[in-house]
Amino acid sequence: MTERLSAREFLTGVTDDFAELPCPIRESEHPDGPLAWRGYGALRARAAERTGEEESVVCGTGQVEGTRAVLIAFEFGFLGGSLGERTGDRLQAAYTYAREHRLPAVPLVATGGSRMQEGMLALTQLQRVARQSALTREAGLPQIAVVRDPTTGGGWATLGAGADVILALPGAQVGFAGSRVRPPDADPAAYTAEAQVAAGSADAVVRPEELRATLGRWLRLLTSPARQAPLPPALGAPGLPATGWDAVRRARSPERPRAARYLDACFTHREAIGGDRCGGGTDPGMLCGFGEHEGRTVAYAAQTGSATRPAGYRTAARLIRLADRLGIPVLTLVDTPGAAGDAEAERQGVGPAIADLFGAVATARVPVTTLVIGEGGSGGALALAAPGNTWATPDSYFSVIAPELAAAILKRPPQEVEATADELRIRPQDLVELGVIRGVVG
Repeated sequence: MTERLSAREFLTGVTDDFAELPCPIRESEHPDGPLAWRGYGALRARAAERTGEEESVVCGTGQVEGTRAVLIAFEFGFLGGSLGERTGDRLQAAYTYAREHRLPAVPLVATGGSRMQEGMLALTQLQRVARQSALTREAGLPQIAVVRDPTTGGGWATLGAGADVILALPGAQVGFAGSRVRPPDADPAAYTAEAQVAAGSADAVVRPEELRATLGRWLRLLTSPARQAPLPPALGAPGLPATGWDAVRRARSPERPRAARYLDACFTHREAIGGDRCGGGTDPGMLCGFGEHEGRTVAYAAQTGSATRPAGYRTAARLIRLADRLGIPVLTLVDTPGAAGDAEAERQGVGPAIADLFGAVATARVPVTTLVIGEGGSGGALALAAPGNTWATPDSYFSVIAPELAAAILKRPPQEVEATADELRIRPQDLVELGVIRGVVG
């Protein structure tokens, strides 16, 4: 578990020039709150004396490694960082300020959930927060959450899990069910930052000493879009394949450059997103994130040569929709023998996941550029390809299905696989002639 800092101590760690926003003032209210909960006023007064704060959130603006943002820091020492009506007032004002001044929003969350002493009026603040987050999303402004210890209840289910990018501190308790309301036999390991990253519900665990730099890089990337994604040059052997089967062998060669090499050659630095946000976990066979190219940002989704799993498709769809909302062009790298076809992939909804990615690419308003760098196997590869703007390297192929499977479907003997590869016309130069791709990069 990480050290629990106060809101202002945490803010000092990420910015040098924090300026607090004016706090909304409520009309006269009962000393013990909207429910007249006996002793609530005294409880708030003690919390204020202990923490120096008047509420459980501190909102303001500050530069984070050169990028100005609206920062929302929870004070866990004030009634467990719980959300009440006055908390909702402050959160709404902060998000409104972010939209009016075109600034990204950065919630630094540490909360136990809604405030019991305000009952349902406290719980409905989650609807206010969700609306403010949605309006900020519609305005095309990024939201980057840092989930601290603890982040539970509605605070996790709105400000935390609802952000575009979620960074978590090591060992932090993160989950919808707090420690006092979980089933007695619940595995505590499931309610950690590390478990949420593994489940695909958060993007990365970041050590406290690296948080400022990491947050700064993310803010720069999400607010500095390029106009067009670059088309990487081919990194493998030159020369076009002589036959269809030659194209297959070259694409399957273990010496062929893979996605990581192309991304490293394309970007000065990059930050990854991870996970499908729906409990399906992550797919190491799909690399997604944002990279800097010539000082501007390009989003990327890149297959690494393995069969792509449902979580990979959903993560890529999430990446493309986020980039589209922020006006960031997208580069996709196609390299897969096809979608995973095992029983678990079917149970996880591989078909709907592919359909979702097809839809994300088809409806993207930003430019999407695709380079086939290896195997292009069936719809599992095509879902990541940009219609009308797909290119290929000389050591790649694109096929309706792998030649071996095509031969099997056509009830041909194994010795006819190579001939089938020729008939399918899967070489890069064939694809150009057929109008499937725009060209072969050199």
